[in-house]
Amino acid sequence: MMRRGSIGGKKAKATNIVKAAFEIIYLKTGKNPIEVIAAAVENSAPSEDTTRIGYGGIVYHRAVDISPQRRVDLALRFLSEGSRKAGEGRGKPIEERVAEELIAASQRDSKSYAVSKADEMERVALSSR
Repeated sequence: MMRRGSIGGKKAKATNIVKAAFEIIYLKTGKNPIEVIAAAVENSAPSEDTTRIGYGGIVYHRAVDISPQRRVDLALRFLSEGSRKAGEGRGKPIEERVAEELIAASQRDSKSYAVSKADEMERVALSSR
């Protein structure tokens, strides 16, 4: 959450945003917010990516498996990007945007930015096999 914008580097503000988002998740779903975020990370983590391999001046894209730690890192990045981009210009509080993104990703909803990015990465990797 502390990447860019008004939250950049402000750890206490990011912590309060996540706490408020967890409360919103509990009120909307009735589930434990930790279960929701675990399901969201699992659903938005891509399993394959592409890498560039060069042979004699020609560059090929090759599908490769992603390590487990990178999968988690990418999923968290996609979730935070999605919550930042979700309500730009609409005046929705960041806490609500984070909660909605996590709920949508935990249900593997195609409206979720994180799930759509993970599916796109896997689709590109599938085409470059």
